[in-house]
Amino acid sequence: MLVCGGRVIDPTQELDRRLDVRLAGERIVELGEHLRPADGEEVVAADGAIVAPGFIDMHVHLREPGFTEKETIATGSAAAVAGGFTAVACMPNTDPAIDTPAVIAQIVRVAEEARLARVYPIAAITKGREGRELVDYAALSAAKAVGFSDDGDTVRDSRVLFDAAWCARGLSQRFISHCEDEGLKTAAVPQTAEDACVARDLTIARATSKAWHIAHVSTKGAVELIRWARGSGVNVTCEATPHHLYFTDELLRRRGGEAKVNPPLRTAEDVAALQQAVRDGTIDALASDHAPHSADEKRRAANAAPPGFSGLEVALGAYALAISDLPLQRYVELLSTNPAKILGVGGGSLRVGAPADVTLFAERAWTVDASRFYSKGRCTPFEGSCLPRHAVATIVRGRLTMRDGVVYA
Repeated sequence: MLVCGGRVIDPTQELDRRLDVRLAGERIVELGEHLRPADGEEVVAADGAIVAPGFIDMHVHLREPGFTEKETIATGSAAAVAGGFTAVACMPNTDPAIDTPAVIAQIVRVAEEARLARVYPIAAITKGREGRELVDYAALSAAKAVGFSDDGDTVRDSRVLFDAAWCARGLSQRFISHCEDEGLKTAAVPQTAEDACVARDLTIARATSKAWHIAHVSTKGAVELIRWARGSGVNVTCEATPHHLYFTDELLRRRGGEAKVNPPLRTAEDVAALQQAVRDGTIDALASDHAPHSADEKRRAANAAPPGFSGLEVALGAYALAISDLPLQRYVELLSTNPAKILGVGGGSLRVGAPADVTLFAERAWTVDASRFYSKGRCTPFEGSCLPRHAVATIVRGRLTMRDGVVYA
């Protein structure tokens, strides 16, 4: 395949210029100007588009096994490539939880059968995500888990989390924290529930020398704590979601259950702090926290509705809406290069020899219509919004999986 005529942006090579990209098999084999198509070579015209290393969403909920009425690996993978993502990392709050090599093998097999996005399983920190017994970290690492998390819940017992980090300290996979102290969620300042938990987890990371990642950062205080931890030598990275970068808690008051998410939407001051943290490099990655639910569930009152939205098909444009002044090199770094580094997976680069995973996107305004999603989940706070950037093609393993909104299974 030859991707020709596009503006190539690759932070790993400091590239930002018009180049053609040739793929053969599952690898990138050539970059150059005015490359001629070989006989029988598929040509993807990229005129007017930006050609980037494949985007990786490092925080999604594919719901399978266990909750296939909300999403499946196949529908979630279709949503991923429709949104411009060549790979996703799936969280372990499934049934059963991703806490054994057998469950990982099942997910990988189903994802390969779907022939769409790459799917990287994140294993649980504790058995059944119940916060009590430790999993076999070495076995899960050998089974190709790319991280460990009880996401959806916080590991409440600090001693359990310390012991887990100590046992897994020699493994490269990061612990990924969902930071919400349940006992503080109704405090006068609800941000305290996140800040206190972030402080605890970073302190454990420092004491155990375990590589750590803070998921869906949403408060000004959490950002400040991460800066402090890095200054103290903690190996910590973090991510932000499109909804926390754009919406405030006012949306929850207006839309009830449709705007419910964990962690919750915050104040305008928190949103501004997150946006600045993306600009200054404190936040390392952008992740959608794609969490699909049925329409009936999300129509409930806020106290009864499940938390989360579908995010894969809007994320690329929503990030551009939230931080319109973000340089494109930084944008690609946050969506591709850095997630690949954090997860320790292939991709994140268009260098010769890199995986043939490519995202094409354009500065093209479009209006969100969730009824057209490939995801089973049709609830997004961005419904009806005009987003300024759009995925135009997704190439995975050297195969075109999406072009102009049409997914090719």
